[in-house]
Amino acid sequence: MNVKIVARNRKAGHEYFLLEKLEAGIALQGSEIKSIRAGQVSLAEAYVRVDGEEAWLMDCHIAPYDQASYFNHDPRRPRKLLLHKTEIRRLWNEVRQKGVTIVPLQIYLRDGRAKVEIAVAKGKKLYDKRQDIARRDAEREIERSLKRRG
Repeated sequence: MNVKIVARNRKAGHEYFLLEKLEAGIALQGSEIKSIRAGQVSLAEAYVRVDGEEAWLMDCHIAPYDQASYFNHDPRRPRKLLLHKTEIRRLWNEVRQKGVTIVPLQIYLRDGRAKVEIAVAKGKKLYDKRQDIARRDAEREIERSLKRRG
């Protein structure tokens, strides 16, 4: 399996507790897949909206493909996620809970097809973020002291 990661949402792990991860296909136009292969994707403000029947990738910016000219796409159009009905229903039930959302983690190419990794996530409070930063700093300090000794 060839997997090439094209874009990552690095803030997702900092802003949310990631509860469950899923892989979904994306319904794209021709010029969009060419831009994805060129790495012209941003997941900065992207999120997933589920409406009981379908799942949509919202606010994901895929830059227009220069050579497409007339046949180009809207960079921020909603894109349908390709999931099984049972997965969509389960996501829909989880999203109706308070404080739970679905965020895209990364877009990658697997065997030439664009896939997006999504996660059911619960928002972190400010003190949770501070605890994560303090824990990361402590681990980094331990690693440094171990390197000095060894």
